[in-house]
Amino acid sequence: MPTWESTIDKNNESFQRNRAHLLELIESFQSIEQKAIDEAEKSRPKFEKRGRLLPRERIELLLDPGSEFLELMSLAGYQMHDDKDGSNSGGGVIAGIGYVAGIRCMISANNSAIKGGTISPAGLHKSLRLHEIIAQNKLPSITLSESGGANLNYAGEIFVEGARSFANQARLSAAGIPQITVVHGNATAGGAYQPGLSDYIIAVRKQTKMFLAGPPLLKAATGEIADDESLGGAELHAYTAGTAEYLAENDADGIRIAREVMAKIPWNEFLPQRNAKAYKQPRFDAEELLGLVPADPKQPYDCREIIARIADGSDLLDFKYDYDTQTICCWIDLKGHTLGVIGNNGPITTAGATKAAQFIQLCDQKNTPLLFLHNTTGFMVGTESEQNGIIKHGSKMIQAVANTRVAKFSIVVGGSYGAGNYAMCGRGLDPHFIFAWPNNKTAVMGGAQAGKVLRIVTEQKQRSLGLEPDVNVLDMIEQSTTINLEKQSTALYGTAHLWDDGIIDPRQTRNLLGFLLDTHKEAIMRPLHSNSFGVARL
Repeated sequence: MPTWESTIDKNNESFQRNRAHLLELIESFQSIEQKAIDEAEKSRPKFEKRGRLLPRERIELLLDPGSEFLELMSLAGYQMHDDKDGSNSGGGVIAGIGYVAGIRCMISANNSAIKGGTISPAGLHKSLRLHEIIAQNKLPSITLSESGGANLNYAGEIFVEGARSFANQARLSAAGIPQITVVHGNATAGGAYQPGLSDYIIAVRKQTKMFLAGPPLLKAATGEIADDESLGGAELHAYTAGTAEYLAENDADGIRIAREVMAKIPWNEFLPQRNAKAYKQPRFDAEELLGLVPADPKQPYDCREIIARIADGSDLLDFKYDYDTQTICCWIDLKGHTLGVIGNNGPITTAGATKAAQFIQLCDQKNTPLLFLHNTTGFMVGTESEQNGIIKHGSKMIQAVANTRVAKFSIVVGGSYGAGNYAMCGRGLDPHFIFAWPNNKTAVMGGAQAGKVLRIVTEQKQRSLGLEPDVNVLDMIEQSTTINLEKQSTALYGTAHLWDDGIIDPRQTRNLLGFLLDTHKEAIMRPLHSNSFGVARL
C-alpha cells in the first residue's frame, strides 16, 4: 500500500496551539477521573480497620501482574444525580477488560468506598452496557461485589429496568459464558440476585452478608429477630444453604480463589492456533496527534493525517480517491489487523454517502472490520443536495452501517453532528466499541445554529399571529438555546450519558484499537458450549 506523505509542520504556531489545547482537555478529564479515586481513598482508614481492601486494590490483586487493563466508562454519571464535581462519578462501579490467569475477562467491582457502592441510574445503564460487551466479545465475567444496592433516591429510575441486568446474567450463563462473583460484603434484596445468578460464588467469612431481607426489614415484616450471620453470613451460605461454592478467609483469599477458579476453566484451550502477523510501527510519532486537530472546530484538516499515525507503516490505500474528497474511505493494517476506515474531511455529500455505502459492502463481503473516525457537521444541506437525492443516498449509507455484519469501531475525534452521527456509527448504530477524544462534540446541530433556528421559528410564529416580534424575547431564546445546546454537546456531557465507552488520550488511539481488535478476533474464533437455561444451584 502507498505510504502517506505528511504535510504537517510540527514547528508551526497553529500546531503548537492545537497541541496545547488538547493537552489542557486531557488534563481536565484525567483530573476528574482522579477525583473519584481520591474520594475513595478517604475511606482507606475505615477499610483497613475492618481488614478489607479498597475496590481498586481488589482489582489490582485480581489482575495478572503487569498485564493490561482497559477501564470502561470511568466518568459515567458525571455531574448527574448525586455527583456534583466528578468525585462520585462512575455510577458506583469500576469496570474494564483485563487478564486473569491468562484469560481476557470483564472485571467489575462495586465502588463500595464511595456511598457504599450504591448504584445510580447511570450505574445501572453502565452495567447493562457491560453485559452487551461481555456477550458480544464472549468474555468471562468476574464481579467483586459489595454494594448497598440501588440508590433509593432514584429507585423509580432503576427498579423496572434493573430486571434486565438479571435477565442478561441468566442468558450469559445459558450462552456458556462463565460468571464468577466474590461477595466481599453486603448483597441485599435485589443485590443478592447478582451473585445468585453467577455460576460461581465465593463468600468471605465474617464479611459476606447475603439475604433477601436484612434483620431490620425481617423484624418489620414478620417480627422475627435474627442477626446478620445467622440470616445471611458466609458460613450459612457455604455450609447450610449451599448458595456459595467457596468460603474465603478475607478479601485477598477470595480473590485468590477467583483466580484459581478462572485458571481451571479451559477457556483458551479450544481456540485455534493463530500466528501473530508481523507489522511495522507508524512512520510518524503518536505525539503528533495532539497538534493535528485544530482548536477551532471550524478549521478543516485532512483526516488521513490521523490515519497515518495509527496505521502500520503509515500505509493506507484510498478507495475512490477522486470521486469525493470529503468522505475518506481507505484500507489499512493496524497491529496486523486489516481494517476499513471511514473518516470525514467535511460534510457527507450525496457522492460521499454512496461511496461510503459501497465501501462498507466491500468490507462486509470480505469480513473486514470497520473503523469510523467522526468529524462531521452532518449531511450536506441545500437545494442542490436535495435535488441530488441526499435523503435517499444518506439513507443507503445508514442502512449499510446498520446492517453490515462486520465489527464496527468508532472514535469521535472531533464533531459528530446531526444524522452524520448516525451515518458514522454513533452509539445508536451499535458499534462494538465507541471511544472519544476529549475535544469531541456530539449534538443534533451546533449551538449557534440551534439558537438561530429557534429565533427564526419564533419570529415567524409571532408574525403569523399578527404580532410585532419582540427583539428582546428573540435574543433571549437564541442565547439560551445556544448555551444549553453547547453544554449538552461537550465530551464530558456525552461520556456521562454513556454516548461512548470512555474518553481517551488521543496518543493511546492505536494501542486501544489494537487491544479491541484482538478482543474481537478472539471472540469470533471462540467456540461456546451453550445450554437452554444456564447453570442453576439445585
